[in-house]
Amino acid sequence: MRFGLLGTALLALPLAASLTLFTAHSEPAVKIDAPAADAATASGIQTAVIAGGCFWGIQAVYQHTKGVTNAVSGYAGGDKADANYRKVSSGGTEHAEAVKITYDPKVISYGKILQIYFSVAHNPTELDRQGPDHGPQYRSEIFPQNDEQAKVAKAYIAQLDAAKAFKQKIVTKTGTMKATFFPAEAYHQDYAVNNPNQPYIVYNDAPKVENLKKMFADVFRDKPVLVAEAGM
Repeated sequence: MRFGLLGTALLALPLAASLTLFTAHSEPAVKIDAPAADAATASGIQTAVIAGGCFWGIQAVYQHTKGVTNAVSGYAGGDKADANYRKVSSGGTEHAEAVKITYDPKVISYGKILQIYFSVAHNPTELDRQGPDHGPQYRSEIFPQNDEQAKVAKAYIAQLDAAKAFKQKIVTKTGTMKATFFPAEAYHQDYAVNNPNQPYIVYNDAPKVENLKKMFADVFRDKPVLVAEAGM
């Protein structure tokens, strides 16, 4: 959608109409409580894998989050043979566009990562879509790396639903344990940072980073951590 139909639509529309196309689909941030139950502080760098629409925006949010040592765009939920952009974009694989986050639990907790995920990184009530992107590859899903992460994620979703934090019920999946993560192609890494003036980034992803700055000032960092520097 990002490079195909979306690009065609933009070329066919005047500037004002193009801006409307993007802004109409921007996902608003939602102020939510922190999880009542968080993961215990562990020693050493930890890993979280999440999906919620285009991985460009998810990656950008966590690249600007203190305690995150790397955020890599990629694919999770499917087989290695299908882990490439062409196949995943078809919507015919089991993969979701996902981001692998490595973080220091002494600086940021798993629960805080999830709070940011639900609040500013994406809309957890949209099924198989996010903004202008449609298909199961854009689904909302948390891929727990261990039993504790699964427990925290499920409890947090129940907490948010019970509090009616969103107008609709959360559709985020949590049942796929320890799914293998496959890094995306190099040109997808650091995409929002490297292409700040790309219309899709301007109207769909840059606002997420701004919302992070406004709503989570305590963990926001202006200079992003880059895959090009941290490595995959």
